[in-house]
Amino acid sequence: MTQPLISAALQRYAEQCTTPETPVLAALNRETNMKVNMPVMLSGHLQGALLQMLSHMIRPRRILEIGTYTGYSAICLVQGLTDDGHLHTIDINEELESMCRKYFREAWVDQKITRHTGNAADIIPGLDETFDLVFIDADKQNYTLYYDLVFEKVPVGGYILADNVLYDGEVILPEAEQSKNARAIRAFNEKVSKDPRVETVLLPVRDGIMLIRKIAAV
Repeated sequence: MTQPLISAALQRYAEQCTTPETPVLAALNRETNMKVNMPVMLSGHLQGALLQMLSHMIRPRRILEIGTYTGYSAICLVQGLTDDGHLHTIDINEELESMCRKYFREAWVDQKITRHTGNAADIIPGLDETFDLVFIDADKQNYTLYYDLVFEKVPVGGYILADNVLYDGEVILPEAEQSKNARAIRAFNEKVSKDPRVETVLLPVRDGIMLIRKIAAV
């Protein structure tokens, strides 16, 4: 998954013109690629820098991340929190929890992050919070469900971001040639782009990021 949308040379150039990874993020990137299954799931340098920049621009007090993986994106997102801010992140994989916590500590952000382990669909309804920023990057077939579950928890003016919305370019293939995940992502893209309660822009960065701004409650 995550075929490059631009040439490798242009990707390198974009990264060269982007603020470098911190030593902690670089170490996490390296360890994930060396030791963890499906390292392509890591946000990585360019996307991580974009998430950090967006978080700084939004200045959220509360962030919800659905899909922690090894914690790279959480560390990036937490940088833009207000001084009293907090990030909740959810992942079903218990085996990666110790690695996440290790790097949260090394990045000095562990006190600002709560990691929830389990099924996001079960956990989200129990979070009694209002989230200024939500990042969806978990199982693709449940993107629409997650969107519906978090929508009422996001205030008007808040943001929802969704990763992998181009799904290796499969979303523009004939439906018969799309995988189940690609069909689910395409359905999600169509749903949010037609939702009158939001404004959207699809950024062709990495595997595609959908930026969604809530403009109405109903």
